[in-house]
Amino acid sequence: MASEVFFTDLRTGPGNNLLVKLENLVSTAGIGKIGFRDKFVAIKIHFGEYGNMAYLRPNYAAVIVRMIQNLGGKPFLTDANTLYSGSRSDAVGHLHTAMVNGFNRIATGCDVIIADGLRGNDERIIDVQGKYCPSPKIAAAIAEADIIISLNHFKGHEQAGFGGAVKNLGMGSGSVAGKREMHSTAQPVINIANCTGCGVCEKHCAHDAVHVVDGKAAIDLEKCVGCGQCVAMCRRGGAVMGSTESCDILNFKIDEYAKAVLKGKPNFHISFIMNVSPECDCWGHNDAAIVPDLGIAASFDPVALDRACADLVNAAPTLRTGNELSDKEAACCSDGHHSGGDCCCHGGEGKSHPGHGGASDKFNFLHPDTNWSTGLDYAEQIGLGTNDYTLIRV
Repeated sequence: MASEVFFTDLRTGPGNNLLVKLENLVSTAGIGKIGFRDKFVAIKIHFGEYGNMAYLRPNYAAVIVRMIQNLGGKPFLTDANTLYSGSRSDAVGHLHTAMVNGFNRIATGCDVIIADGLRGNDERIIDVQGKYCPSPKIAAAIAEADIIISLNHFKGHEQAGFGGAVKNLGMGSGSVAGKREMHSTAQPVINIANCTGCGVCEKHCAHDAVHVVDGKAAIDLEKCVGCGQCVAMCRRGGAVMGSTESCDILNFKIDEYAKAVLKGKPNFHISFIMNVSPECDCWGHNDAAIVPDLGIAASFDPVALDRACADLVNAAPTLRTGNELSDKEAACCSDGHHSGGDCCCHGGEGKSHPGHGGASDKFNFLHPDTNWSTGLDYAEQIGLGTNDYTLIRV
């Protein structure tokens, strides 16, 4: 059977602002059916890397916190530490970043708990008999919660294609060791023709796996954990994903981790299709949005929710970056030279937007080595949800 996905647009008026619309959406979608009384409720959210401005506003989290408290629950906002270097790789920095970005008791009405502890090694092993990850390593505070609610910023992702509910649950809830397990087959490679030897990949690698040798970057695969930070930081297409197959396997592992997170627990999911940036909120920057802000969607089914959000984004008009293409530049793009170091698409800050090529699948255009649909198909196969949905407008 098709799952129900509830959707509200962003049109507002006096007495009906976005916070009111969010509460109405979530209520209509049926969150009240969950028995929250005296239950610990993990609200899984991404607090945003310091310097990234595309993450969800804490005001939205405050609405959900208040609703859960009114239903008798004990909510807390949570995320797990990162595998890459940055402001959220340990609990001290992670908490500080969350507070700076507005996620604190004053703004949201509840506390923040970094789910896998000080160094990212506080975990619980959950058996799901997965093909790729038989026993996922889930951050302890998430694993021990009674109920899981995900608040998701829907956007592109350089390794998974896009990031939505399933990725927020799976990758985001893994301990540091769990994230390493998921990334272990997603090691990037260097495209020598495009590499300029600028050293940005070497500077930002947390695992000392990338070094510039004779003017070109080189990756030590014995040290590389596959986190993809070099891919995200490179502006010239020098660091790229190794293969589409490795990205598929990454998505399959994320699916199995998400299954472990939700195993035996009531759960509900809310996705914000706003500031749809090309890449993840894990980076200390965010490029211009690829489509207009579209709305908010909610469902008990994370797979149907992700599929609906992807369909809405792919059906939406593309936003231009402000750099109009000349005839010569348009011809360059149409010839498929997007990976070329001197291509117009890579001449400025950030990567090319899907509008340059009129792509029907915006995420695959942005990250051609990824195939997000295989991840959703596998998620359906292992019982995480269904790709079939009915969109109900609220």
